[in-house]
Amino acid sequence: MDFRVIGFNDPIFSGLQDMLDVSDHEPPSKKYVRDAKAMAATPADIKEYPDSFVFVLDMPGSKSEEIKVQLEDNNVLVVTGMRQREDEKEKEVKYIRMERRIGKFMRKFVLPENANVDAISAVCVDGVLTITVQKLPPPEPKKPRTIEVKIG
Repeated sequence: MDFRVIGFNDPIFSGLQDMLDVSDHEPPSKKYVRDAKAMAATPADIKEYPDSFVFVLDMPGSKSEEIKVQLEDNNVLVVTGMRQREDEKEKEVKYIRMERRIGKFMRKFVLPENANVDAISAVCVDGVLTITVQKLPPPEPKKPRTIEVKIG
């Protein structure tokens, strides 16, 4: 199976440098660094069932309207969004420690050839995003074809 998860060090992701016109001698752009951090900070579980692939991503505090699930290039599943800090109504609140990540999140997955890109669903329940990609049925085996043998 040719299923791949795109990570920060993945050659496809490094191709982003080419798209942004970044040479080896120039530092990476801010967008590239921001996207790399967003991908590294968005963990996912991937499960394969006989009839589907399931992607599970934790999205604590994210509302479904803040999460975008898209299909790019007909085989790249992209999950993006933005986590924002809660508005504090009390002026005198002072953070002692801030460990929960805020900002952009992103994850990309290259889907295998047997993924049915027309049958993708996404559901976010209790801060867990579950994306299900149905598989295409296996191709019918080709039946042998009989060739008539003629007498010369």
